[in-house]
Amino acid sequence: QVQLVESGGGLVQPGGSLRLSCAASGSIFSINFMGWYRQAPGKQRELVAGITSGGGTKYEDSVKGRFTISRDNAKNTVYLQMNSLKPEDTAVYYCQATVRSTDSGPFRVYWGQGTQVTVSS
Repeated sequence: QVQLVESGGGLVQPGGSLRLSCAASGSIFSINFMGWYRQAPGKQRELVAGITSGGGTKYEDSVKGRFTISRDNAKNTVYLQMNSLKPEDTAVYYCQATVRSTDSGPFRVYWGQGTQVTVSS
């Protein structure tokens, strides 16, 4: 089994910054894609940012230039630096990782428990 533990959420004023972290642990041979999703009340979960094992990144249009995703492969950890936060960024943020537990096994998708980010004055 694989566990993803997120941290770093909280309440911040508009224009402020937060840094989310997500550490994967358990039966891990390799991790391919890691990503951050968010879900606001009444809305569907959406991909905010993703990063491959080789460092390739992609971002949702509304966060480009404000959010930066990075990862530390040695620590099996992914980060999301969020700057210039806006009230519309308010949501529960979820970490996702695509993990292979053995060298010949399939990749499986795992999710963290979610961390609340609230942007409000």
